Amino acid sequence: MSLTANDRLPGATGLASEPGLLLGRAARHLALFLAIIAVWEAASATGLVDPLILPRPSAIVVSLYDMLFVRANVWYHMGVTLWEAIAGFVIGSIVGIALAVAAGLSETFRRYISPYVIVLQVIPRIALAPIIIAWLGFGTSPKIAIGALICFFPPFINTLTGLLNIDEDAHEMFRSLGASKRQIFFGLMLPNATPIIMAGVKAAISLALIGAIVGEFISAGEGLGVLMQRYSFALNMSASFAVLVVLTVVGYLLFVAMEKMDDHLVYWRNDARMAAMSRRRAKAWRAH
Repeated sequence: MSLTANDRLPGATGLASEPGLLLGRAARHLALFLAIIAVWEAASATGLVDPLILPRPSAIVVSLYDMLFVRANVWYHMGVTLWEAIAGFVIGSIVGIALAVAAGLSETFRRYISPYVIVLQVIPRIALAPIIIAWLGFGTSPKIAIGALICFFPPFINTLTGLLNIDEDAHEMFRSLGASKRQIFFGLMLPNATPIIMAGVKAAISLALIGAIVGEFISAGEGLGVLMQRYSFALNMSASFAVLVVLTVVGYLLFVAMEKMDDHLVYWRNDARMAAMSRRRAKAWRAH
């Protein structure tokens, strides 16, 4: 049974039609955030908090402005980290989903591959980073490999779980109608698994970014992880926190991109998207 937007967000019924409630909620969140920043600024300014531990928010903003617009040195490093994270995410997700599809369609393959996937999951994969760097050198390749390795498991396990947990009645109906294995896969198994697959993909994008940063911490000459290390070693904590803010924004934007992809692919969970898709298909049908 498909979920509607209201099923996914309990208690949110009617909020979209009442913008005043949304504005009020946003105002409360903003007021709380500003209060926290004000307390933080006051504690740092009065010496209650060591600036080496927690620099003043105003100093972080100044450092952020400097690295974004004055020296503009963060953009190149951001591009390097983004490339490493996205490449690692694409490789890890494709390999994970492909292996999961093969395991879902073949019980024999699933029986043989499962122990190796479990071993790979229980190994602290960050501990493999120095070995991977020793294998692949000091360029971007080991960072991509680390990101792919770290983000591999969620797409794999979610895809396999979604493919195996299908409605038996629907499966029996497909077989009774003489559907081929290909038709069963694309008409039943894949649509049923898509929401779970996308949940794994959304987790993987954050893990890929973590993998890229970990690789940069261990050995790299460029990237946001390197930039943060340089500022930290120089005890320039406000600049180090500014890089952390940039990393947070990058991670958030990557996650939002996956959310948009999820809404596009799993359109039947949203009533408005479902209606729009139905109209589009009806129009295409009439055109033929």
